[in-house]
Amino acid sequence: MNHYMYYLTILLAVFMIFAGIMHFVKPRFYNRFIPDFIPKLFANYLAGIIEVLLGVGLLIPQYQQMAGKGMFYLMLFFLPIHVLDVFKEKPAIGSKKLAIIRIPVQFILIYWTWHLSK
Repeated sequence: MNHYMYYLTILLAVFMIFAGIMHFVKPRFYNRFIPDFIPKLFANYLAGIIEVLLGVGLLIPQYQQMAGKGMFYLMLFFLPIHVLDVFKEKPAIGSKKLAIIRIPVQFILIYWTWHLSK
């Protein structure tokens, strides 16, 4: 892995660990993304645990590919949630503009994590 990808991977790992921890610190923010038919507290904490574990996995060379694959599937799973957020009157992310920007960001994360899984 070249230095550029190494630093991007560290950045993604830190971002995922931070996001995972925030599921426990500010669950109300994430609850807005979770569809009503899913138990919010369970889904929130589960997502937080998964994000932290995958982020840590990216930092351990022998688990990096597996963590990348897990993150790829997680980002795919989250894509419809972010697409639906665009069409809400009050998007969970805060504004229509942010909800729209979030879609290409999600595709970048999907590509990035796919690359890490190879």
